[in-house]
Amino acid sequence: MLTELIIRNVAIIDRLELRFGPGFNVLTGETGAGKSIIIDAVSLLLGGRGSSDLIRNGCEEAVVEGVFDLTGHDLLQNLVTEAGFEPGTELFLKRVLSRGGKNRVYINGSAARLQQLQELGRELVALYGQHEHQALQKTDRHLEQLDRFAGLHNEETDYRKAYLRLRELTEALQTLEEKEKSRHERLTLLEFQGREIGDAGIRPGEDAELEAERSRLLNAERLLAASQEGYETLYGGERALVGELDRVAGALETLGDADPALALLGETLRSALFGLEDTAFQLRDYAAKVVFDEERRHQVEERLRLLNSLKRKYGPTLEGILAYGAACQSEIGELGRLEARSETLRKELAECRSRLDQAGNRWSRQRRGAQIAMKQAVEREMAALAMPRAVFGIRLTPLSEPGPRGLEKGEFFLSVNPGEAPKPLVSIASGGELSRIMLALNCAAPLRETALTMIFDEVDAGIGGAAGAAVGEKLRQVSRCNQVLCITHLPQVAAFADRHFQVEKRQEQDRTTVLAHILDQNGRVAEMARMLGGTRITDRTLENARELILHSTGEETPC
Repeated sequence: MLTELIIRNVAIIDRLELRFGPGFNVLTGETGAGKSIIIDAVSLLLGGRGSSDLIRNGCEEAVVEGVFDLTGHDLLQNLVTEAGFEPGTELFLKRVLSRGGKNRVYINGSAARLQQLQELGRELVALYGQHEHQALQKTDRHLEQLDRFAGLHNEETDYRKAYLRLRELTEALQTLEEKEKSRHERLTLLEFQGREIGDAGIRPGEDAELEAERSRLLNAERLLAASQEGYETLYGGERALVGELDRVAGALETLGDADPALALLGETLRSALFGLEDTAFQLRDYAAKVVFDEERRHQVEERLRLLNSLKRKYGPTLEGILAYGAACQSEIGELGRLEARSETLRKELAECRSRLDQAGNRWSRQRRGAQIAMKQAVEREMAALAMPRAVFGIRLTPLSEPGPRGLEKGEFFLSVNPGEAPKPLVSIASGGELSRIMLALNCAAPLRETALTMIFDEVDAGIGGAAGAAVGEKLRQVSRCNQVLCITHLPQVAAFADRHFQVEKRQEQDRTTVLAHILDQNGRVAEMARMLGGTRITDRTLENARELILHSTGEETPC
C-alpha cells in the first residue's frame, strides 16, 4: 500500500507530505483546493505523462516521491528484484521533472527508466478517475470488461497470436499477388537485360584497356615517328649519341694514370651509356609494334560505345553492370519461385485461419458462458449502490469477419427503471449512474487484482443522498481487501473513511500553496458539517455530521 507521498513544486503545491494508512483514506476540501493536483502527482509518480507546465512558477524542477509497503506481497517484491533493484518490503519511487527537459526516475534510490516505473506502477496502483466514466461510453471497452471479469487472458493471447499471424500472411500473399500480376512483363524485361549484359562478355577493367588501345591507334603515326627518331638519335644514326659518348668515356678512362678522377668520371659516363642503350633498344622494339589498323580502331570504338551504352543503362562502371546482371538473375529465380511460394502461403493461410476460428470460437464460448455471471455480479453491486431495480447485461453480436478482439462485438445494456427494456448504456446513463456503474463494474471485475492501492477521483460525481452513502459503504467494503484513496465532495462518502484528510489552499507571502492534514474526530465533524451546510455551519449541522459518522460505522460485508 502507499504509505507516504511527498510532493514538491508541483503546480501550486510548494511542499506537501501525506501519510496514508490501510483501509479507506478520504481527501476532501473546497473546490479548487488542489485535490486533483494530488492525483496528478500520483499519476506522475506511476510513470504518467510529465510536462514542464506542472512545475511550480519560479522553480526549476518538480519532485514526487512515494513509499509503498510490500509486506506480504511476494510477487511485487520479486518484480522489484527481477528488475535489478534493491529488494525489501518497502519500495521507494521518485520522479523528477526539470524545466531543462532532463527528467529523472529513481527506484529504491537507483536511477531507472520510465518504462520500468510504468511497469511497477501498473501493479501498485489502480487509478479510477473521470476518464473511467468516459471509457464506459466507448463500446469497444465493454468486451475488455467482460474478458477481465471472466479471466480470459489465455483465450485472448491465443486468439491475438493467430490473428496477428493471419494478418502477416495475408499481407505477404497480397504482395506476392501484386508481383504475379506484373510477373510476365517483369520476367521478360529481366531476361532481356540479363541476356544483354551476358552477351556483352564484359571483363572488369576492360574499358580502361580499350581506351588506352584506342589512343595508341589514333596516334600511331606520331608514336612511330617519335620512337624511330629516338632510336636513330640515341643509337642507330652515324653521329648517334651512344657512339659519341662511348668515345668520350674511353678517352677519360685512358687518362686514369694521369688523374684517377677522370677515370672515375669515365666509368660514370659508361654506366649512363648502358641505360641509354637499353632505352634505344626499347624504342626500336616499340616502333616495330606500332600498328596502323583502321579496322581494329573501328572495332575498339564500337566496343567502347557498347560498354558506355551499358553503363548508361545499368551502372556507372563495368563492375556495376555485372552486379546488375547478377541481380537480374537472382530476381528471375525469385519470380520463378513465386507460384510455389504463393501456394505455400495460401496453404499456411488456410491453416492459420482454421487456428484463428478455433481460438475465436473458444473465446466466444467462454464469453457467452460469462455473460450471465457478469450480469448477476454487476446487478448485485448496483443493488448495493442504491440501484436495486437496475437490469444490466452485455449483448454479443457476431462480426462478419474476425476482428482484433474476437469474432463478435459487445455492448453494455442497462435499464434503471422497472418495466423499461434495457437500452444501450452509452445512450441512457446519467453522470451519477455512470459513476455507480463504473464502481460496480470495477468491484465485479477489478482492473488489476494485484494492485495494492485503488484511487478513486470523484467517483461520486453527479450523485448524493442515499446513493452517495451506498457508494461510501461499497468503497469501505473494497478497502478491506485493498487500500483505497478517494477524493470526494460528498459527506455521505467521507463518513465511511478510516482516515480523513482535509486539503486547503492558502495565500502565504503573495504565493498560493496547498496544505493537507489528517483530521481528528472534532476536525472531521467540522469538515463534514462544512460539506453538509456550506459556509453556514450551525449546531444542527454539526449534529448531523456526528450522526452521519456514527451511522457509517455499522456492520460491513467482508470482501
